[in-house]
Amino acid sequence: MPQPTRVDVLPIQEVVATASPTAWRDGIVVAQGDALVTVALLDGDTRTVTTRATPDPGEPVAVHPVAELLAVGGVWFAARPARDHRS
Repeated sequence: MPQPTRVDVLPIQEVVATASPTAWRDGIVVAQGDALVTVALLDGDTRTVTTRATPDPGEPVAVHPVAELLAVGGVWFAARPARDHRS
């Protein structure tokens, strides 16, 4: 399996994500703009993260809440929980 491209990902985030692969949660982007991405997770939860990723609404993604990552295709982006959003 090829290594994903990483954008703003710290080494510790990579270690955490690699060590806990079952923590990834699949979802669909419902909103994107102003460095915020909102994802409707397949388990019914919603997450809004601050990230450099710019996926389109409707695009499938994965969120690793422990490592604070967002995977869009084969690219991992740092994705911190948005402070002003309770999603």
